[in-house]
Parts: sequence; C-alpha cells; structure tokens
Amino acid sequence: MLLEIEKLAVQFGGIRAVDDVSFHIEQGEVFTIIGPNGAGKTTIFNLISRIYEPVAGRIVFDGREITNSPAHRIANLGIARTFQNIELFENATVLDNLLLGRHPHRGQQGVVGEMLFLSAVRRRELDHRRRVEEIIDFLELAHYRSTHISVLPYGVRKVVELGRALASEPRLLLLDEPSSGLNVEETEDMSFWIKDIREELGVTVCMVEHDMTLVNSVSDRVLALNYGRVIAEGTPREVQSHSEVIKAYLGG
Repeated sequence: MLLEIEKLAVQFGGIRAVDDVSFHIEQGEVFTIIGPNGAGKTTIFNLISRIYEPVAGRIVFDGREITNSPAHRIANLGIARTFQNIELFENATVLDNLLLGRHPHRGQQGVVGEMLFLSAVRRRELDHRRRVEEIIDFLELAHYRSTHISVLPYGVRKVVELGRALASEPRLLLLDEPSSGLNVEETEDMSFWIKDIREELGVTVCMVEHDMTLVNSVSDRVLALNYGRVIAEGTPREVQSHSEVIKAYLGG
C-alpha cells in the first residue's frame, strides 16, 4: 500500500475533529473521502500534509512513518495537494506558477551557482521548464501560458492549481474539493483530468469531494466520515447505500 492511516486523531479545544480514523490507499487507485460539512475531511488532508499535529495515531507513506515529519519535507517525499480555496500567485503568469511547483526538485544550487548561472544550473533549469511544458500540454493550458492568474476564469485557475501540484511529480496527489465552484461542464473536464492523472501519469489520487457524480465517475473506493469518525468504507455504490451514510446526509 502507498498510504496507511492508523487510528489518527486531532483535537481542537474539547472537540475531536478527527477521531480514531484508519484507512489505507493502494498504489494507483482513486480514493475519495466524503461526508457532511465539518465531518473532518479537509482536516485529514491537513494532518497528512503536516499542517496539523495529531494527538494520536500514525501516518505511513510508502512504508515510511511520516507522522512527525516537518511539513516542508512532505513534498520532497512525493505528496502534493491542492486546496479548497485556490492558492496561486495572482500577479504571476501560469508558467511562473507552474515553475514554482518544481521546488521539491530544485535542490541546493548554492548562491554562487545561482549568481553565475553555471552549466549544471542551466541544465537543471531547462529540465524544470521542459517538465512544466509537459504539464501545460497535458492540461491543455498552452493558450494561457503567459497569462496572469488575476485575469483567468475561476475554472482555469482550478486547472492551473492542479498543474502546479503535478509539476512536483508526486506519487500521491491530494485533491481538496476539486469540483468546488465549477459548472457542470468544468466538473466533467475535471473528471477526465483525474482519470488521466491516474492512467497516463500513474499518480495515485486521494480526493475530498461533495459532488457525488464526480465521486461515482472516478473513485475506486470511498470513505465516509461524520463528526470525525469513519461510518462506512467500500465502493461508491456500497457507501452511498449504507444506512449510516444516508442518516448523516438526510438526518433522522
């Protein structure tokens, strides 16, 4: 398995936002976490990303425990994520934003090397640009390459953020509400991107999502949360028909 979450918990004040959560993600699958607002979905992403400190449990990535790894090391290990609220540099171009996604691969060039732009530095920079151009082609962003983020439609910004995450060449991609703010056509496009990311790029995907059409379209397995606890896990059909999931969404 690529990622293993074991009895994970985090507490804010007297509230356990995530409580004794366990699941695993296999290499090459699309795994989706669903649940009502406040169920703890994004909090789990923040725990994996090491933004939050767990009060209990373990996080293991590719056989290596990362529970106590510093946040800045996570991208270097091969985990990338997007955010529910888009985090891009508004006054930079699409190309510039995607190049920033290459930071885990830039290494330590040294001040002198950077100033003199030595041949090794030039080669690495050309490689970064080549890989970013591949992402631009993959996500069909060529038309927007030199456009500033501030003037882009919201749907295109979502794709750019996806591209920046892919630029780091992750093994595991965490997508936080990828359909949020998108119209029906844009959501269908996002479905295609997610499938292609898994099938063409070989990247494992873990997604937090509320749009069940998208969930059904791309997910191999689904985990349902409510009040920070796991209430169901299985195929999309199995989870949606589970009595506790129906109760969580519809009440009663």
